[in-house]
Amino acid sequence: MSSIRTRIAPSPTGNLHIGTARTALFNYLFAKKHGGVFVLRIEDTDLERSDPKYEKDILDSLRWLGIDADESPEVGGPYAPYRQSDRTESYKNYIQQLLSQGQAFYCFHSQKELEEEKQKLLEKKLPPLHFCEYREMEAREAETLAQTKTDHVIRFKTPAGRKITFTDIIRGELVFESDLIGDFSVARKMDSALYHLAVVVDDAETKISHIIRGEDHIANTPKHILLNEALGFPQPLYAHLPLILGPDRSKLSKRHGVTSITEYREQGYLPETLINFMALLGWNPGTDQEVFALNELAQVFDIAKVQKSGAVFNIEKLDWLSGEYIRKKTQEELTKLCLPYLCDFLQFKIPNDQFQNEYVEKVVALEQPRLKKLSEIGEKTEYFFRMPKYDKELLRWKNITETEILTSLEFSEKVIKSKIQNPKSKIEIEKIFLEAIGEGDKGSILWPLRVVLTGKKASPGPFDIIEILGAEETLKRLERAKKIL
Repeated sequence: MSSIRTRIAPSPTGNLHIGTARTALFNYLFAKKHGGVFVLRIEDTDLERSDPKYEKDILDSLRWLGIDADESPEVGGPYAPYRQSDRTESYKNYIQQLLSQGQAFYCFHSQKELEEEKQKLLEKKLPPLHFCEYREMEAREAETLAQTKTDHVIRFKTPAGRKITFTDIIRGELVFESDLIGDFSVARKMDSALYHLAVVVDDAETKISHIIRGEDHIANTPKHILLNEALGFPQPLYAHLPLILGPDRSKLSKRHGVTSITEYREQGYLPETLINFMALLGWNPGTDQEVFALNELAQVFDIAKVQKSGAVFNIEKLDWLSGEYIRKKTQEELTKLCLPYLCDFLQFKIPNDQFQNEYVEKVVALEQPRLKKLSEIGEKTEYFFRMPKYDKELLRWKNITETEILTSLEFSEKVIKSKIQNPKSKIEIEKIFLEAIGEGDKGSILWPLRVVLTGKKASPGPFDIIEILGAEETLKRLERAKKIL
């Protein structure tokens, strides 16, 4: 069995971001490709901002995407618990170990003092690093002072003059100077571990072999390497994924629009679409293939083909992929997926009977080639469920007069009454109309007819619509248009 173990460790301080979801996907694919284990942990050390509703969103969103963890707070596992708030005693032991070994110390600087120091360094155009004077305080004196000064933190004593080197799977060899790190915080107090310590302990205790995360964590890696050394933990292998960028090439954020998986789900993107789209954000299969199912990705994914430069989020590419997956659905599958969005848009529930099911399926099938996301179905097909509203000017084809529009509508009415009273296919309806029009101006007949049926400037052709609406409803709409004129 493979010894590869990867993990995703989101913080429940907001809905699952597409960047975090992509990181989860790449970890999942890497583990599956190599027969390894994919672990989901919840990093909730930030108790003030952590919220159970966000943890639920993370778990629900990953499940909806099909990114199923082998070990997690939900399914358990051999190294449980998988939630940081349940691991306080473990962190406490390691904090004590660092203090006892003289590799961590109490820092008694106030927040105000630290902020003033930072501003002075920035004014001098120096990096805002904190090399703490308390690092040399005698241990017994520091312990005594910690009993009275409750606003202290515990810092790691970063060694001076060290070169910290590691080989990133994606980026190659990276070198950091310890003198450019500073003494960083590992805990607020003995029972309150902070991110750097907690994540290192969690990775060690859950036996993580490969850490695949965003490039914004590169600066954290030397800190984690130092902590691993100090605590006697094995060093995992690291791979840092390129950032996801907005169209302006800055880091993707709310100002660029939708960023959470829940929002994409609500907009009507399919999970298969988002999986495929996220996989191509920073990874290239090395072939011309662009459409991949999740099981295909697990077979072809190669982390060596992940790019170093940022991946630009392209909404046009997302919509194109979405259309590809929508067209793969059967009419029955797509109708079931569209129905909640359609009912929500129309603000009423469509009766669940055979006639209505067949009718809705025909409506959805008509728009299937043009749909980019499920939420579009209501606006695109509203006219099939209620009488359309429109200005009479929309009925005008080029410069024809109102009298000519009325004549056109009466012509369509006559054709339908005489030749399309029984159910006809689109092909039959088209043939009947074109033969009746003959060599005349087709637009002067078909444009007003289509507007009467839909109330829209753009829609499927009138023959498709008449086939679904039927002759009786078509005649009702023609009669109403004549009254409007």
